[in-house]
Amino acid sequence: MRKLLNEELGRPTVEEYALVDKLPVVVVLDNVRSAQNVGSFFRTADAFGISHIALCGISCTPPNREIHKTALGAEMSVAWSYYPTTLECIAQLRQEGYRIVAVEQIEGSTMLDSFRAEQGTKYALVFGNEVEGVDQAVADIVDDAIEIPQVGIKHSLNVSVSAGVLMWEMFRQLQ
Repeated sequence: MRKLLNEELGRPTVEEYALVDKLPVVVVLDNVRSAQNVGSFFRTADAFGISHIALCGISCTPPNREIHKTALGAEMSVAWSYYPTTLECIAQLRQEGYRIVAVEQIEGSTMLDSFRAEQGTKYALVFGNEVEGVDQAVADIVDDAIEIPQVGIKHSLNVSVSAGVLMWEMFRQLQ
């Protein structure tokens, strides 16, 4: 087998990508501290047609060299906004009709392999800080929680890895 060259991938320009239909999914970063993790979110969101990223609290914003290092330019193609707090962001998204879903190990969470996205529903997926996870005040007000099934001793994934798993599943179910 021969690897494809970049020219053969049929990648759209930033302007062409802006016209592509996106998933009705907003990714909310609740105080994600690593700029490289933030960049990874942008790159994965670009790959799976996520409509928007909401950067909250201490999450850094573009332009940023460390974001660019992992985003590789996707910070230019994915729409984003900044909110001083995640609670403000969630209030706005709820007003806009989004179903707020924490990606976290929470009592009553739905395991990802049992989760079924509903066509016509707008989702806001909330990802938490690398150490503390989704803030408890945020967990208290979400509509649902999704947990990624795990069998290892850590029961912990890097937040950007969790994002890749969830964004792929939303793409698979809603595309």
